[in-house]
Amino acid sequence: MVKVNIVCVGKIKEDYLRNACAEYIKRLSRFCKLEIKELAEGRSIKEEAPSILNSAKGYKIALCVEGETLSSPQLAERVKKLTDRGEEITFIIGSSCGLDDAVKNAADLRLSFSQMTFPHQLMRVILLEQIYRAFMINAGSEYHK
Repeated sequence: MVKVNIVCVGKIKEDYLRNACAEYIKRLSRFCKLEIKELAEGRSIKEEAPSILNSAKGYKIALCVEGETLSSPQLAERVKKLTDRGEEITFIIGSSCGLDDAVKNAADLRLSFSQMTFPHQLMRVILLEQIYRAFMINAGSEYHK
């Protein structure tokens, strides 16, 4: 079973966001081994970079506004190629201040979900849903309409 990691800075404080994450984690358990690594927020993104880089394994996807935008089917195609090769995938979500250039430069893909800014805690829920959607698309499910 393929391993998917989410490396994120900060913890989710709100119950409703934790519950949403838990639901997608449960749904994803049939497709992948998912691990979420929460890192402590530093005084700056430069200070956070080493722990992010030490935690990121395999094919690294950094979420950042200046990244490439993909549709859900395009993300599913990318995930399929990686999982078919047996690659571990790590998605990286920075703190509310974003990601240091060292992290972005180490990424295999810079991915943007939108030109809009999202709270990093909510971004975790959005990311989990899109990972789940990608696996459902690849499974030929009706989930993605």
